[in-house]
Amino acid sequence: MRLLEIVTASEVTMELAQTVRSMRPIVPAKVFEISKRFYMDLGFKPRPLTDNLVEMRLGAYAFILQGYYVQQWADNFVMHMSVSDLELWWKHIVSLDLPSRYGVKSPSAPQSEGWGLVAGVVDPSGVLWRIAEEISLKLGEEMRPA
Repeated sequence: MRLLEIVTASEVTMELAQTVRSMRPIVPAKVFEISKRFYMDLGFKPRPLTDNLVEMRLGAYAFILQGYYVQQWADNFVMHMSVSDLELWWKHIVSLDLPSRYGVKSPSAPQSEGWGLVAGVVDPSGVLWRIAEEISLKLGEEMRPA
């Protein structure tokens, strides 16, 4: 590749990147209404798109919940959400008593994975959510002068 081709490809990539407004994964739902209620309990706000699609929004972030289910897909689907306060999230998750309300596995308490703390929640369709807080970010906050 010549230098001019590399520069042109880079410019095109930058131009394309500037047109992207969002990227939203599509999460499967075995029983659509139950999954929607589960995510609403976690704090997500629904915005219907069609009868089988709903955008689940939390602040500036969102995913699309789809009324479509394939067990192998759901069992291998992982959402990773990075947060600044895992302790706050963990208290909220525990307070919801998700296993008795939705028949899901008990959430996995925060554990160190070397780079950060990670808690786990499984939704009613079997989708694993990893909710994580990077240790380096927390250490940076603690080192800042008050």
